[in-house]
Amino acid sequence: MAEWLVEDGIGETRAILLQGDSIRAARMEWSGALTPGQIEDAKLISRASGSSQGLARFASGEDALVERLPRDAAEGAPIRLTITRPAMAERGRHKRARARPTNADVQPAPSLANRLQAEGASVRIVPCFPACDWDDLVGEAFARETSFPGGQLLFSATPAMSLIDVDGSGPATALAQAAARAVADALRRFDLGGSIGVDFPTLATKDDRRTLDQVLAEQLADWPHERTAMNGFGFVQIIARLERVSLLHRASFHRVGMAARLLLRRAERVTGAGTILLTGHPALEAELRPEWLEQLQRRTGRPIRWQSSPTLALEAPQAQLVAQ
Repeated sequence: MAEWLVEDGIGETRAILLQGDSIRAARMEWSGALTPGQIEDAKLISRASGSSQGLARFASGEDALVERLPRDAAEGAPIRLTITRPAMAERGRHKRARARPTNADVQPAPSLANRLQAEGASVRIVPCFPACDWDDLVGEAFARETSFPGGQLLFSATPAMSLIDVDGSGPATALAQAAARAVADALRRFDLGGSIGVDFPTLATKDDRRTLDQVLAEQLADWPHERTAMNGFGFVQIIARLERVSLLHRASFHRVGMAARLLLRRAERVTGAGTILLTGHPALEAELRPEWLEQLQRRTGRPIRWQSSPTLALEAPQAQLVAQ
């Protein structure tokens, strides 16, 4: 059985499934937000008359859309809820977390490791991932593109769906088949779910399109989803359960938060004596919470100093040791 490695970072927990020294699949979870499986008491703050839906507010201040409300649930009353989907950002709007009423006991959100185990996966918690392409994966998410022999996949997270555009050269049939393998890899590595549209090169014959469908079926055989056949314009739609915020969506709509966590991870891995100097784009300074910096100092046993650098790209922060 393949083994997931889980790394408990500052402000986030990360999980990867390795194949050699390459990441085959990844997940990322940020702390502090409502998480699926969490059961907590909240207050129902609004409900339209006769509707089975409403809005609840939790002690953290985060709101969630509530479905399947019982008829006697009244505005202002406490209600026990289980979280079914986390909040998600999209271009131009923010989608609140979703919840449903429950009579189960209050419980914190299951950890990322526990959720993986509940899916039947083998899990090992490690202090640090072994040498792998984590930074490359995060870089691909920030760039919203990945490369494969002969071409590239270009990603766009829209309110309707996540779109993947295949770009490359050479015969369309060979390009489409290579892209299909790259798409299957990217779905797992970015942890994409929901509605996903893939724009392949147009294939002239039904046989070519049928072959492409078979390649996709083979590559996605162990990844739960539904899929349309390729149409005459090269478009395929893939539907998977939307349960988590993908790495692609984090990098697209929470760029500062993702860059800050990347910097903290790099700082944890600095070795030697001295002060850890964190250097990054000015936008990162407000995101580096005091409790995170205190945690970083405890974990490393070194003083921490911040230095703003407007010339550094947001996604390229640096951590290094300097003399105290």
